Order: sequence, then C-alpha cells, then structure tokens
Amino acid sequence: MFINVIGAGLAGCEAAYQVAKRGIKVRLYEMKPQKKSPAHKTDFFAELVCSNSLKANRVSSAAGLLKEEMRCFDSLLLKCADTSAVPAGGALAVDRVMFSKAVTDFIKSNENIEVISKEITELPKDGINIIATGPLTSDKLSENIANKYGDSLHFFDAAAPIVTLESIDMENAFYESRYGKGNGDDYLNCPLNKEEYEIFYDGLISAERAPLHDFDVQDPKVYEGCMPIEVMAQRGKDTIRFGPMKPVGLTNPKTGHRPWAVLQLRKENSQGTMFNLVGFQTNLKFSEQRKVFSLIPALSNADFVRYGVMHRNTFLNSPKILNVDFSTKENPNLFFAGQITGVEGYMESASSGIIAGINAANRCKGLPSIELPEATMMGCLSKYIADTSVKDFQPMGANFGILPELKNRPRDKKERGQAYADRSLKDLKAYIEKRLQNEIDN
Repeated sequence: MFINVIGAGLAGCEAAYQVAKRGIKVRLYEMKPQKKSPAHKTDFFAELVCSNSLKANRVSSAAGLLKEEMRCFDSLLLKCADTSAVPAGGALAVDRVMFSKAVTDFIKSNENIEVISKEITELPKDGINIIATGPLTSDKLSENIANKYGDSLHFFDAAAPIVTLESIDMENAFYESRYGKGNGDDYLNCPLNKEEYEIFYDGLISAERAPLHDFDVQDPKVYEGCMPIEVMAQRGKDTIRFGPMKPVGLTNPKTGHRPWAVLQLRKENSQGTMFNLVGFQTNLKFSEQRKVFSLIPALSNADFVRYGVMHRNTFLNSPKILNVDFSTKENPNLFFAGQITGVEGYMESASSGIIAGINAANRCKGLPSIELPEATMMGCLSKYIADTSVKDFQPMGANFGILPELKNRPRDKKERGQAYADRSLKDLKAYIEKRLQNEIDN
C-alpha cells in the first residue's frame, strides 16, 4: 500500500509527511537534480525561489493565523522553519538554504518515504496520487494536464487586485449594471469626475512597475491578450476611459449624471465580502498599487487582500476540477496540492499539501475526507478553490476577507484580527478533537 506524490516542493513535502506519519508508504517523485525549472537553483526540496519570508507570525494577522492552524496539524515545514529562522521583526523568515536542507534531510530520512529522482510527464492512471508540481510545472506534464482538462489550465497569471467590501467607501460607490442589465448588485461602481480621473491617470502612468523574469513572458502576444492597465493607459489619456473605465450606461444616483469615468468592482466570492477590480490586471509594484488605486475616491481606504500580479503561473481552473478536499471531481483518487490549485503563497501552498496529504491517506484507509470549519483560514482557502460561484478564477492567499463575518465585529483592526483568530482556533481544535474521537469509536 503506497501513495504517489509528484513534486518535492512545499506542498509535496508537506503532503508526503502527512501521509507517511499515518503509516502509509510514499513514493515521492522529484525531477531534481536531473532537471530544474528556470526558477530553481539548488538540489534541495522545498526551495524558496522568491522571498525568504513566510510572512507575519502574529496570530492576529491572516498569515499568522494560517501558520497557527498548520501547527495544529504538525506541519513539517513550520518545524523546519523554526529551526532555521533569522531575525525579521514580526515575520517568520528563514535562512533559505538551511530551511530547504532541513526539509530535504527530514524527508530523505523518513522510513516511509522513498524519493525517486524522475520527471513525471503524464498524470498517473492507477493508484492514489497527489500532484504538487507548483506554478512552474514542467512543459510536458503541463501539456498533459491541459489535454486532460481542456481549457482549465492557465499558463499566465494576469490578475487584478481584490479589496474587501467593508473597506470600500460606499459614500463614493453605487450598485448598478450597465443599462440596467442583470441583477442590481452585479457590479459595485466607483465613479470619478474629470479632476479625480486626471489625478488617477497621472499617478497610474508614472507608477513603478515590478521587474519580470525572462521565463515569465516568452511570447509578447500573451501580454497583448491581458494588457496591464498601466500599459493600456500609456496609449492615450482616454484609452482606459473608453475601455475598462467606460462610464456609458451608468448613472450615479447621488448626482443624477453619468460619471466621467468608472471603475467597476465584481464579487469575488459567493458571500460578497471581496470584490475584484474589473479590467485592472497590472504589473505595478505592490506598494504602487496601493498608492495609485487608492486615488480612486471609493478606494481611498481600501484593504487590498490580493494585489495584481502578472507572471507565468501554471494553475488549474480549480472550481471546475477540484473538490473541497483537493481531489478531482472525475477521479477521487487523484489529488492536487500547492500553487497549481490556485492558492497563492508559500504557507498557503504548504497548507493545501497538509489537507491533500491527510485526505489521500484517508482515502487509502477507507476513511472520509476532512472538511475543515468555514471559520478557519485553511478551511476557507480550500472552499475558495472549489467554489463554483467564483468567476474568472485567480489565485488567492490568506486574508480575513475570505472568512465569514464576525457576529460582534470589533472596530479596531488588531482586535478584529484577534477575534477572527480566536474563533478559528476554537472551531479548529473542536473539529480535530471530534474527528479523532469518531475515528477511535469507528
């Protein structure tokens, strides 16, 4: 009895560990050292290719809460991170080489894990398998996945920012669809008068852009198909006013007139707690996005739960393909984990590996899958990737915007974060205790 795990990145190593600790043999396939993606430089597992920061440690932050939930499941990566940590204020940052070496040594020394250095080019047809090959999945396997799932694999991530509903200034926004089509609340409109538009436009075209890696964009036609808002704006002062910011068919009920320009926001999740900036895919630096997009009156104090990104990123259109337990809808023995599922971030990737690993092991033992409480960060991320109501699916990281609203919501941001954390950890610990007792009884 064994389970195959394809890929020894963050998610793959976490998944392999969760399976192995449940007494099931693992065959962990990793194409290193024979072959590396353009972003990877070492032969170690769980290599950090960008920042060495795993974000905030504070449990009252979204990133800190996610890590605390992962610790409840005995996260391998967090144990290795703690032993390789470097000073980083309130963040958990690591010596990247020491961290990856610690993970590699732990995996290779585990008697239940057999490491096989081999590139997998096709989806396995037999047995229980977890695909955790990351955002730079090799070309052959990517092609095979794309052939399997049609148009449900994206090779280029051109995502617009997302803000929380509660942070939008509703005095400067209104619900309406163009020409009254659709439901009345399909779009939330952020109007600008001529002066406001010109201030925003000047800030947009002068903002600093994020650098691109050579492997991010190999075909310039890709960019033409998902034009960054700042590039479009440079084609002329009115280009975006006749494009994504066109005001036609809309009337501001507060003035009775058509605005000079309008940014439309669209619901990002079924609860309507997060909104996507429609047509605002961007390659601006994160700090510049906050500065520039906050020039739009309705977004002057917006809380950005995800910034826009533009780079090569292999990820599934998961709501069409995956269940909440990270298994595929058409094959319950095939799981995906990590950034290929549409979770965004180091720890988010690892947390999906935990869930996929536990559920693959449960499948092997004939036990039901775990489905974490909706008030938990891990639970909400897994539900987001399987939420069929999400339109234009894009990767998502940990943020409080995806959690259900608090009943007695504190006005203070820090107190609010702590309240989210207290509720989450209480629900998670109760769920774990109940689930373990059920398994003992059965």
